[in-house]
Amino acid sequence: MTSAELLTDAFGRIREEVHGAATGLTAEQLAYRIDGSANSIGWLVWHLSRVQDDHIADVAGVEQVYTAQGWAERFGFPFSATGIGYGHRSADVDSVRVDSAELLLGYHDAVHAQTLRFLESLEEAELARVVDANWDPPVTLAVRLVSVVSDDLQHAGQAAYVRGVVQRREPGGL
Repeated sequence: MTSAELLTDAFGRIREEVHGAATGLTAEQLAYRIDGSANSIGWLVWHLSRVQDDHIADVAGVEQVYTAQGWAERFGFPFSATGIGYGHRSADVDSVRVDSAELLLGYHDAVHAQTLRFLESLEEAELARVVDANWDPPVTLAVRLVSVVSDDLQHAGQAAYVRGVVQRREPGGL
């Protein structure tokens, strides 16, 4: 198995977890917050997709799916199309509301497709390429990709947890 194949599998697992966390949920369920400062499923899925989109587009040298394919307009959130959720306050999390899971999953799937295109062209030697010299040690492509996988899986797990809480609150839930 090559590194690209391993990374393809890892990003596929993120996609599976995202779909498991959000599929079939209503707008209200996607917006539910366990408490006043917790993240909602909608925000978590949007954020992890934005991080992946931002970081993959950067290392691939392409435009982000969010802007290139009109997702920023479809979501219509009241913050910059370049934002990915870092530094969001509670009011920002509240503003990430969608009518259906299909919108969130459609965006995530579009990001996933761009990620796969990048990984298909990935040569083993490229993994050592420095993509961010602002850190000590500098961040290589391999480290950046593993970082995205780690961050996204953590957020997908959080979204799955919140889904469980949402379902248990409802009459006849789990």
